[in-house]
Amino acid sequence: MDLNATKMFVAVAQAGSLSAAAEKINVPLPTLSRRIRELERELNVQLMERSSQGIRLTSAGNRLYEQASRAIEDLNEAQKSLMDDQIRLKGRLRLSMPPAFEPWWELIGAFQARYPEIDVSIFSTDRRVDLIQDGVDVALRVGNILHESMVARRIFTYRHLLVASPALLEHVGEPTSVADLEKFPCAIWAAIPGTRRVWQTGEQLFEPKPVLVANDYFLLCQRAVAGQVLTELPPFLAKKEMAAGRLRAVLPAFPLPEQTLHLVYPSHRHPSSIIRAYLDFCQEQVTRYLDG
Repeated sequence: MDLNATKMFVAVAQAGSLSAAAEKINVPLPTLSRRIRELERELNVQLMERSSQGIRLTSAGNRLYEQASRAIEDLNEAQKSLMDDQIRLKGRLRLSMPPAFEPWWELIGAFQARYPEIDVSIFSTDRRVDLIQDGVDVALRVGNILHESMVARRIFTYRHLLVASPALLEHVGEPTSVADLEKFPCAIWAAIPGTRRVWQTGEQLFEPKPVLVANDYFLLCQRAVAGQVLTELPPFLAKKEMAAGRLRAVLPAFPLPEQTLHLVYPSHRHPSSIIRAYLDFCQEQVTRYLDG
């Protein structure tokens, strides 16, 4: 049964005439009359009797009106509830992000403070999740986005820093060239054990011979602060320790390459108001949390 035609029938029954209903719901009178006739043909029953004074529902029309009017009222209430939730931004947001992105946790906290009725679920992993299969709304990813089924919003760029403790630098000697890194015990980040890592320092490449390989920047930071290794860290981890005097930047004249942060979501999904609010909030606030 045609839902729009049924809504028109209910409007006519409530208004008492075709012309009054047409004016109320802003539908041309000929269109309204035609749709009611089509509904009667579809149901193979006469729903109303027409006269110059208006309309009178038949017994079949009364039965349809009683049931359809309640159903349409329930449908309107459900639609209103959904629209209210969108306006108030009430619902769930499912996110994926790499581990060790501590400032992003603070950003998400600020997002929830602005939108307290949004429940957030976070899947923290180094694995590139399948957003559709894993039920993720938005993922935070580092590097280029090559997946054509994803929409990527560029959020921020930054550079990792080579760092070591003052004690280690005093013991080994302050490096003045990339070749001097050969003297240091190095630790590298890698998602898979045994992976080779090359540091591009300025225009030069250096392949460390690591004494430690880990996929946890917090561990690399802890070992560097302990004076055991020279390593690379995201700036938001390194700068906190540098400000406290526990780490120093190494070879700042030879910067590591830029890293790019993207927020990605499936291209075939129309982003909800909640997702759009999250994307916009991150774009607005990211510098405050990652560039501090």
